[in-house]
Formats: sequence, C-alpha cells, structure tokens
Amino acid sequence: MKSQDEQPIALDKLHEEQSFFEMLGEYILAGFKVAMIILAMLIGFIALIAAVNALFAAVFGYSFQQLLGYLFYPLAWLIGIPKADALQAASIMATKLVANEFVAMIELQKVAAGMSARGLGILSVFLVSFANFASIGIVAGAIKRPE
Repeated sequence: MKSQDEQPIALDKLHEEQSFFEMLGEYILAGFKVAMIILAMLIGFIALIAAVNALFAAVFGYSFQQLLGYLFYPLAWLIGIPKADALQAASIMATKLVANEFVAMIELQKVAAGMSARGLGILSVFLVSFANFASIGIVAGAIKRPE
C-alpha cells in the first residue's frame, strides 16, 4: 500500500550522460573540498584548545589538558600503563581526545625518552585511533549539505 507522499523515481534521469573527464574533475573537486574542510576543522580545533588551555591556566593555574589528565589517570592505570607513567600518559590521552592524535603524538615525542617501554607501547596503541572531538567536527563538516 503506497502512501500519498510517495513519488515514483524516474530511472532514466538518475544518471545523466557525462564524460569520464567530467566525472573525474567533479570527484577531484569534491575530494579537494573535503581535504580543505578537514584542514580548516583541525586548525579551528587546535586553536580552540589552545585558547581553552590558556584560559584555564590563567584561572586555575593548570591547563585544561592537565586537568583532564587527572580525570584520565584511572583509565591510564586500568589499561596497564605503569603507575609512574600514568599521569603523564593520561594527560597525553586527554590531549588526543580534545585535540587529535597528531598533537598528542607531538606531546608523546617530548616525553617518550622518560617513559617505560610498556607505558610507551600501550600509549602509542591508544593514540593511533581516529576518535576524538575534532574528528566529529571533520565528519560533520564534510557531510553537511550546503544550503
């Protein structure tokens, strides 16, 4: 039983005739647009985190990422990071969550020499995923329909 709102789809107009190079050009432009959206979102999120860190440091004396590090400490310890490395690792885990994995890897590079091999290995595996607030913004920006 069809509802009154349903309209038939004309299959003959579903795919318009288009040369290979026209199609290729459209997809290259679409890919470039997505790349620019990703770049803009990353710059925006990194700038936002820097501003929030500065604000928290001025008000509380600790950056936002340091405070999140204390919240992530139990998780860092639970996933097996040695207690001596857990607070530092938790701060880097928080950096990954609020910024992205690239920024967190830069932070890890600064402290990697002082960490245990076990803590470094576990933290490295944690950091290679693509799940953070910035990725949500990237996906939202990439799939949003222009009006």
